[in-house]
Formats: sequence, C-alpha cells, structure tokens
Amino acid sequence: MKRNDPITVIKGVGEKTAALYHKLNIYTVDDLIRHYPRDYEEWRDLVTIGELKANQVSAIRALVISTPQTVHIRQNMSITSVHVKDNSGACDIVYFNMPYIKNNLQPGKQYIFRGRVILKNNRMTMDQPKIISPHEFAQNVHRLAPVYPTTKGLTIAAITKTVRAAVNSLDFCEDYIPESMRREYGLPDLKSAVMGIHFPDNRDVLVAARRRLVFEEFLFFIVSVMFLRDMTVQEINDAPMMRIDACQDFIKSLPYELTGAQKKVWAQIEEDLCSTHLMNRLIQGDVGSGKTIVAVLAMFMCIMNHHQAAFMAPTEVLAKQHYESVVELVDKYDLPFKPILLTGSLTAKEKRRAKESIILGTGNVIIGTQALLQDDVDFYDLRLVITDEQHRFGVKQRETLAQKGIQPHILVMSATPIPRTLALILYGDLDISVMDELPANRLPIKNCVVNTDYRKKAYEFIAKEVEQGRQVYVVCPMVEAADEEIMGDQPVLENVIEYTEKLKKILPGSVRVEYLHGQMNPKAKNYVMEEYAAHHIDVLVSTTVIEVGINVPNATVMMVENAERFGLAQLHQLRGRVGRGEHQSYCIFITTSNQNDTMERLQVLNKSNDGFFISSEDMRLRGPGDLFGIRQSGQFQFQLGDIYQDAVILQDAQCCAAKIYASYGHTNNEYQAFWAYYEENAATNLDYINI
Repeated sequence: MKRNDPITVIKGVGEKTAALYHKLNIYTVDDLIRHYPRDYEEWRDLVTIGELKANQVSAIRALVISTPQTVHIRQNMSITSVHVKDNSGACDIVYFNMPYIKNNLQPGKQYIFRGRVILKNNRMTMDQPKIISPHEFAQNVHRLAPVYPTTKGLTIAAITKTVRAAVNSLDFCEDYIPESMRREYGLPDLKSAVMGIHFPDNRDVLVAARRRLVFEEFLFFIVSVMFLRDMTVQEINDAPMMRIDACQDFIKSLPYELTGAQKKVWAQIEEDLCSTHLMNRLIQGDVGSGKTIVAVLAMFMCIMNHHQAAFMAPTEVLAKQHYESVVELVDKYDLPFKPILLTGSLTAKEKRRAKESIILGTGNVIIGTQALLQDDVDFYDLRLVITDEQHRFGVKQRETLAQKGIQPHILVMSATPIPRTLALILYGDLDISVMDELPANRLPIKNCVVNTDYRKKAYEFIAKEVEQGRQVYVVCPMVEAADEEIMGDQPVLENVIEYTEKLKKILPGSVRVEYLHGQMNPKAKNYVMEEYAAHHIDVLVSTTVIEVGINVPNATVMMVENAERFGLAQLHQLRGRVGRGEHQSYCIFITTSNQNDTMERLQVLNKSNDGFFISSEDMRLRGPGDLFGIRQSGQFQFQLGDIYQDAVILQDAQCCAAKIYASYGHTNNEYQAFWAYYEENAATNLDYINI
C-alpha cells in the first residue's frame, strides 16, 4: 500500500464509506494517517461505586439489582435506567434513546460499565456507559486509545480500525529525515512516529511521536519559507515611487496625532516603496494600534504615483466595512481615491462594472476578498497589494498576481502579536514592522477569569448590556456535541449548537440569539456576520471563526466558555473583537478547570491587554505537558504543531532547515530522500507557506 493510494484500497472501505471520509477531507492513505487524534482516552483500573467521583469517566464491576425500565419522555426521547450495586454502594445507570439495551442487562448478573459519572439528586449516576467484557477491559486498561474527529456516519471505533489497517499495511519506504539528524534531535523514525501518534503504548511514546511529526511540519514550512525569501530578495522594483508631500499634509489634517510606532512604520513603508527592490513587509500590531491608517497612507502614496492599490480582506463583511471606511475618508478629506468593491456576492452586473473599472484604471483602490485573484480580474497598473488579517499572503497568490503582468509591493497586516524570536522564523521571507503602542484615548477592556458558578451573573450582565443597546459574543470550543465524547477527567466541552438553544431559553425573549461556525457554507456565514454587523442579532454564539473578519464597534462583551482549552494568544485575539467603539467593553473567561497552572495562565489575560506581553507569556507558560488540551493559536494552523507550546521544536527545526537548505542542488548528500519527498509534494509545500 502506497501513501498516495485512494482510501478504497483499505479493506472495508468501499465507495459509500469513502464518501464519509471525504467529508473529513480524507481521500488518500496519506490523508488518513495524517488524520491525527484530537485527544486520547486512558482506561484506568476498575473502581468501586463508593470511589466514584462526579464529572469523571470511570469503570466499575457491578451487579444489576433491578429490571431495566424504559420511560418515554416525549416523541423521539426515551430514558432507560437500571440500578446496580457492589460491596461499597449503589448507583443508577442511565441510557438515552437506547430502549434495546435492556435486552443486554439481566438482573442478578455482573457487568463492567464504563462511562461518565454525574451527581443527580445527591446520587451518583453513570450516563450512557459502555458495557465491556472482562477480556476487552484487560486488553485496554492503562492504554491510550485515540479519539478522532468524526462526521455523522463514521464512529471513532470505525476510524480507529481503518487507521490501524492502513498503518499496518503501508510501505513507509525511506525516511526523509536522515538518521544523523534524527539522532541529533532525538526523533523516532517515521513509521514509529506514525504508529506512536495513533496507537501509543504509553505517554512517553506519544510525546516522542508527536515531537517527530511537529518537527516535520515545521521543517517543511521553514524550508518553503527559505525558498520564498530567496525568491523575493531578488525581485527588482522597476518603478520606484516618489515621496509625496500630500501624504504628510493628510497626516497633519487628521484629528489625532499618529503614535510613535505608526510614524516609525510609515517611514519604513515609504522607504520600501521608493526602493529599487519590491516591498515584502509584515505589520504586527494589536487590534486598535492603527494599522489601517498606515495602510491608507501606503495606498495614498501609490495612487499619487499614478498606480493602483488593492486591499484584500478575509471576509466579505470586513471588505465592505473597509470599503465604507475608505469612502468616508474620501468624502471627509477629499482624497484622490476612486474605490471599487469586488466580492463574491455582488450581482453579475456589479461584478462586470467593477472589473471594467479595474482594467481601465478608472478605479484606483480596489477593495475585496480573494475574488481579486480570479482569472478574469485584470488590473490596469497594480503596484501595491495589502492584506488585512490574512494568515499568509503566500506564493500561490503572488503567482496569480504575477500572471496579471505586474509584480506588486506586498504589505501584510496581522493583529496576532508573536514574540520576535518566533516571528523571525515564521515570517523569514518578510521584513517585520511592529506597532506596540495604542492610541492614548482607547478605553482598556475590563477582564475577569471565573469558574462556571459565575454563569448566572454573566447571563444577567449580558441581558443588561443588550438592554442598553450593546451586542455580545459567546465563544465555544466545539460546533456540536461530539459522538462518543469521552475525555477522561476533562469536563464536557460546550458546543455552539446546544449553547445557542440554552441561551434562547435563559435570556429574555427580546434578545436575538444566533450562531456561527466554520462548518456553515460561505453564504450562510456571510449572512450571519452581516446580520450581526447590522445589529439584527444581539448575541452571537460562535466558534473561533470570529477571531478575524468582523468589526462591530457596538459589541461590548466577549464571553469564552472552556477558556482553558485555548492558548493565551488566541484568547487575546478573541478579546480583540470587543473594545472597538466608544463604550466600555468586557471580557469574561469561564474555565472549568481549578488547576493552579491553568489559573496562572488565564490570570495573564486578567492582568494585561498587551498582546506582545501575552504572547511571550503564552510561550513561557506553555509546554509539552498538555499535548492536546489547548487549542492552537489562530495565526498558524499546523496540523499538530503549536508555535507557542512547541517553540523549542520550532527553533530546532530552523537549525535543521538551514543545513538541509544549504544542500539543495548538491548530489550524493544525506538529504536526498528529503528533497525527493519535498519535490514529490511540491503543491503541499506551497500550502505550508500559505498556512
């Protein structure tokens, strides 16, 4: 079996099952073995009923002492319950919508039950436990069982079986990381790593396997960036721009003075535009640090030099908001901008008119989404491309623009502050500018870190803010309740779908509550964001999809459930969705953990609104101990790697990448297997750059 074979080569995967895997973007054997577990379930020793603890998954051997009873609560809802006991006490076993289970439970017989325990009416109850044979329990106790992301129709057990069959049959061939390098950095070989990430015998095996695969992700990414860096360094600017006095006049006419950081960054951009080499620059700065006005200045200079500028935003809502802001600036300051909006939702007639204006040059500031990159969009004289909140403006997009006949200057804006030591690695192809000051008149966000006991007060506070005309975000880590959701001692994660329904019941009927998540189709997502921006929605329950791409100054409350499941940098990004207007804003981080290290991490957000400080603390406090408990940062979505938690691995991978990159083009060296694999997967490597 080869890595690029379709998954139908695996025994038991027919066309029907393959279609389910396709929903998870799994098409090949390689896709399958890189469908990594999102968590692991550890089977512990049997406990007595007297030792059961609420909110933990446990296994008991107990005697059934009653005949199972099924009660129909309403249509499509039934509860089957049975009483069990051992020498230490008794408890209830409850199943939902499983009336047939009573056929498997006979009074007077002992069974092993394994499931989550809850305290209900001062009595321990085990919900939906699995009934496990003694042989199966003995085989799995003390082992780490993978918990995979699933889709409807595919269970974790089915995926586990398919992955095991693939790993056992796969021809791994030669390892593309040479043995000398594996020894130097303490990495297992590829086959051991793949087996260890899916089916670890113990935690040490898991840690080693994950380290190898994270190292590999970073390595391919950094080598790709090195290629891009060398490519962009050689790009000549064949039309250097002239400095324009009108830019300085515009700055003086603003009703506020630019911060020192804004002035410094603008000077760097101005110098780039006048240089003999093309600009490739990243502006890093917190929300509210004033990146947009600097981008406007860059567009102003470009236009005054008789060129076109394009401004790309990640969502249609944000593109429209930027367009409206530019139109307002044109009216207020009589700027020579002729703005054009181009997004996917425009009518065919509107798109045709926009494209005509772009190619004729009658539009000189083109604002839009990735629709700007479509084949039928041709520019008259494009010399500057600015991307806002884009995770990467990578080689694919640059090639697309180059094919339009002009190589533009590139300016990338990011609201995710990353420690400089990491930024120099991750953005090795870009010059970095930092905006580390906020305007003096900006109201600081008020923060609190609380446990779930605070929810009632939080809901009352949300209702009060809505009553005063404000809007609210609530973020949950899951879209919907996962099938077979067992997380050891970890609490059940809140999900967007059920939480929305809960809030609709708890909050006053006048409060308009809707949800948003990444699995919705683009049209539906865009509609919800537009409705929220237009204040037709009061409370938006969402996943982290809202961390970029929406600007609602009227939103004053951000509440994050299961805050311990996110990295500090991402929580800070989410917090940046509020505090954008004139009203006082608040951020409520609700945690289900009472661990000291978790509280120490979250208290960093309580103490500071400085993104650069927070990202440094995130790097300091995160370590390899909690492999899957914390969500990744939003900026670089590697499959396994996290730039904060795995900062040391990232730095090791950079050293390794430098050695490998220096060998490119040489024959008969120890990195030939790496280059063969790299070239075989050239398209994937471009994706690394676009992370």
